[in-house]
Amino acid sequence: MTAPDRLAEMTTREAADAVARGTVVLIPAGALEQHGPGMVLGTDLVRAEGVVARVAANLAGRVVVGPSIPVGVSPHHMAFPGTVTLTTTTFAAVVREYVTSLHRHGWTRFLVVTGHGGNNATLTAVAQDLLVSHPGIQLAWSPLTSLAGDAVAALDPSPVHGHSGEAETAQMLHLAPHLVHTDRLEPGTTTHDELDDVSRTARHHAQPTLTLPYDRLSANGVLGDPRRATAEDGAAIVKAIVARITAFLEEWPAA
Repeated sequence: MTAPDRLAEMTTREAADAVARGTVVLIPAGALEQHGPGMVLGTDLVRAEGVVARVAANLAGRVVVGPSIPVGVSPHHMAFPGTVTLTTTTFAAVVREYVTSLHRHGWTRFLVVTGHGGNNATLTAVAQDLLVSHPGIQLAWSPLTSLAGDAVAALDPSPVHGHSGEAETAQMLHLAPHLVHTDRLEPGTTTHDELDDVSRTARHHAQPTLTLPYDRLSANGVLGDPRRATAEDGAAIVKAIVARITAFLEEWPAA
């Protein structure tokens, strides 16, 4: 894999050259939150950085990897030790200040790749606000796993799955197997019958959205059965995600 162009490893002259080429800045965003007994707190950032590195390798010279955002919006995981959360206001300010700082040097296109779904709503709000405050900025954002619905479906995941479950564990087994404690992987909530009435309603309907704390959804913070994941499954998911983000960037005009 070609080494990506990372802003932190550039000199200021090289940064100016990257601006002149019309590069897109890729910003990996994650979270520092529980991922069950078998995966590390930084799982979401590890996945985001892994995908961004692969996208950047596909588009060498056309994108720059900007600074990561390691902590996200995770109040729903705060019942589990080690979790750190930002408020939506703080997370929005970090994204906005990253982007507007780089915009002052001439960059206009930014893509935040987030491994944590709890960041999604705030990213949408920041993008909307920038349309008014900085109309010269184009801010896009992308999730990970939902881009690869076909590859996830091929896993035949549990009726209830998601956080720290089959798909997320598979990605980590592919991207960073040394950070997965396979001997500690255990199922969490896997069926709707295990949920209370409110939680069952929240999980059964994609829309309207009802946000609940994860300790109400699962005693160990896991949705699904991570023991069923394999590195091969993860490779298929990551390949699909990278291909779809790369295709978007290839179509995104500089003007």
